[in-house]
Amino acid sequence: MSDTAPNTPLNWEERLQTLLPLYGHRNWIVVADAAYPAQTSAGIETIVADAEQIEVVRAVVKAIAVATHVRANVYLDKEIGFVDDANAPGIDDYRRKLNSTLSDVQRIGLPHEQIIAKLDQAGQTFRILIIKTALAIPYTSVFFELDCGYWNAEAEQRLRQAIANDEKK
Repeated sequence: MSDTAPNTPLNWEERLQTLLPLYGHRNWIVVADAAYPAQTSAGIETIVADAEQIEVVRAVVKAIAVATHVRANVYLDKEIGFVDDANAPGIDDYRRKLNSTLSDVQRIGLPHEQIIAKLDQAGQTFRILIIKTALAIPYTSVFFELDCGYWNAEAEQRLRQAIANDEKK
């Protein structure tokens, strides 16, 4: 029996553990900074974490790593590389911690608006979990676009080629 009352929301770690088995390719998990806006799309769920942002990123990376059914394309705002400590105190320390946390993870840097456009498009059809933190440094959100953990683009391409070859017969 759960200690959580029916109307009591789960904490962010419990929510992540509850949703990740339901999620698959095309779902997203976002670890957001404090200024990240609440969105209105029905498929987007926003929760607030009572933990440091790097701790939440670390937990998401770990949860995805042990899930056999998904892997993640990790997006970072390209702008993060251009923000300086004079304008955003703490950014240099944050970047060091983030690089350490994501040291074994391939990252894709895109302009913030391009990532948001991808997220908005996905949110029209697929579920997205946004875990909002209290971090008050710009362009520090980390975006995890889930993909199939047991199938990849190369395998899909070979499959499509086999189908095309069969149709030519």
